[in-house]
Amino acid sequence: MKHVIVILDGAAGWPLPELDGRTTLEAAHTPHLDELARRGILGRAQTVPAGAEPSSSAACTSILGYDPVASFVGRGAIEAASMGVTLARDEVALRMNLVHVADGRMVSYACGHISSAESRAIVSDLASALDDGTFTMHPGVAYRHILVVKGHLELLGCGYTPPHDISDKPVEGHLPRGPGAELLLELMERARPVLASSPANRARAEAGKLPATDIWPFWPGMSPVGLRLFSEVRGVSAALTSGVDLLNGLAVLFGIDRLEIPGVTDGPDTDYAAQARGALDALQDHDLVVIHIESPDEQGHAGDVRGKIAAIEAIDREVVSRVMEHPGELRILAMPDHPTPIALKTHVGEPVPFVVAGAGVAPCGARAFDEAAAMAGPLVDPGHQVMDLLLGTERPFSAGKGGE
Repeated sequence: MKHVIVILDGAAGWPLPELDGRTTLEAAHTPHLDELARRGILGRAQTVPAGAEPSSSAACTSILGYDPVASFVGRGAIEAASMGVTLARDEVALRMNLVHVADGRMVSYACGHISSAESRAIVSDLASALDDGTFTMHPGVAYRHILVVKGHLELLGCGYTPPHDISDKPVEGHLPRGPGAELLLELMERARPVLASSPANRARAEAGKLPATDIWPFWPGMSPVGLRLFSEVRGVSAALTSGVDLLNGLAVLFGIDRLEIPGVTDGPDTDYAAQARGALDALQDHDLVVIHIESPDEQGHAGDVRGKIAAIEAIDREVVSRVMEHPGELRILAMPDHPTPIALKTHVGEPVPFVVAGAGVAPCGARAFDEAAAMAGPLVDPGHQVMDLLLGTERPFSAGKGGE
């Protein structure tokens, strides 16, 4: 049997007045996801454990079948792994966003959703000016980059605020804080004139785009020890496709093959159909493929209701439809990793809807794939046990109720 996981990043959310009390997932036209709900088990999964940060780091670790507490890896280290950065035991890797701050307010945590080409040129300028025996900067995708700091493990204990948590809000009180934070604050100060003089950054400003005014380090992590490979834990071979370093980094750490599919990006310009075709092709020599799509989350962070609905509908139309048409014995898991409510423009750690459908799965008769319909189904807590539902072959699935 083959298995496919479709992760609709951040697709879940809260009811909105402008949608007559519906969520974006409820408002979206998703006939294929709804059909899966009718054919399979619809429920909710607690992908973010109590006390964990409600981010894709914990949530996607859960979906991949790992306990995000027992197998914790700081997100900076995960994304560094995606970039091929090997960390020494005295090094800390932090995510480093290029951001736009004006009048003390976080105008854009993503620097106006800067392109990878522009941001790589800007980070190159930063690295030329600021890299030394302590700091090393590595360019990533779009606004997401990595800062490696050597000899300062105390940074693991500092307090950080992800910049997407303070969109349109004052940055005061949200800068790195705690023992060792002065090191980062000084680096942030030194980066500002470098950013102001960067040719690529100045070209953005001249073109009427938001330039990067600041670097914003957060999400520290160290090189992990003792992680078990997915194939050893689950007994199946797996491949993964994503447009972001986080998922690609998890693939590296868990020994899951990364699929390089042209046209796959982190935004609404991604080639959904190509991603689906490439993933399904990988089933020829893998038992399981993971299709991670970032676009709903990006639209949620932007507070774009229509954009988020359009992203969800594109996934249903271009990805889920193709997965359902794939020949042979197949079992499908589709779910968001976490909610990204439009009203907050950031993540929350609430349970998310999931559906498992396909070979060996008894229908539960749900009406649709959304948050409200999923309330009638089981609650899987801890969320990493959803992988057991997907891969379990010891007995037919049933549509058990409740779970609270």
